[in-house]
Amino acid sequence: MAHDTVGTVVSNHHVNALYKHIVITCPQTRIWGEPGQFYMLTCPPGPEDRPFFRRPMSLYANGRGPDTVEFLYKITGTGTRALATLKEGESIRLLGPLGHGFTLQPDWKHLVVVGRGVGLATLAPLVKAARANNLGVTAILSSRERHMSMSQHHFVDVGARLVEVNDDDGSSAPDNVMECIRAQIQAGQCDALFTCGSKRLLGIIQHLAREYSLPGQVALEQQMACGLGMCFSCVRAMCEGQKTIHRRVCWDGPVFDALEVQS
Repeated sequence: MAHDTVGTVVSNHHVNALYKHIVITCPQTRIWGEPGQFYMLTCPPGPEDRPFFRRPMSLYANGRGPDTVEFLYKITGTGTRALATLKEGESIRLLGPLGHGFTLQPDWKHLVVVGRGVGLATLAPLVKAARANNLGVTAILSSRERHMSMSQHHFVDVGARLVEVNDDDGSSAPDNVMECIRAQIQAGQCDALFTCGSKRLLGIIQHLAREYSLPGQVALEQQMACGLGMCFSCVRAMCEGQKTIHRRVCWDGPVFDALEVQS
């Protein structure tokens, strides 16, 4: 059930030069959702920025109870600059959890997840849920520079196998990432593929899913205005057989079958 409620900022600190991690609590309200779901956060007005719409944020972590949510975000524009100014003890309005999250099948034994940048925020709770269901997980984390890698502990602490690739040494090149995943598939260590956001990574997942007849899921990142399916600002083209159809990322997703998405 979604709640439109006011929470209190527990912390809002830098993970590195580009990303911040915010923790929000809403006492006496169970607001934690499912992996892949998101919230719409109201960003506070400031001296320079006056955000009008709420900003969508994927659930990142929940180690503090069902009344607390955590988000990882990149400071890129008006909304996230405003969000970055929030301090401990200040109030913030949030609506959620919203959308449809990831699904896990009972006959799966091992997953491969691949993410880059803030896409890791969406995949972290998926990996935690998979490990809680005794699924093996190989997590491939991509970054521009090695020192910009983040969230490794969310994967290592739950027992996922971690592979880090980056642009600095060329290991994040699509061909190399594809071969890393292919090795897992050929070793019998991949029953399903998961990714988030990146078109490049989605293309890799789609290629391998078709080649090996594997299921795949992607959490799409999209600009949203309402988050409730009413404004149709987040429509994406999808494949339905031989037809092209259009679906709302906020209402029909944000998680979709990877092969449905037109990349």
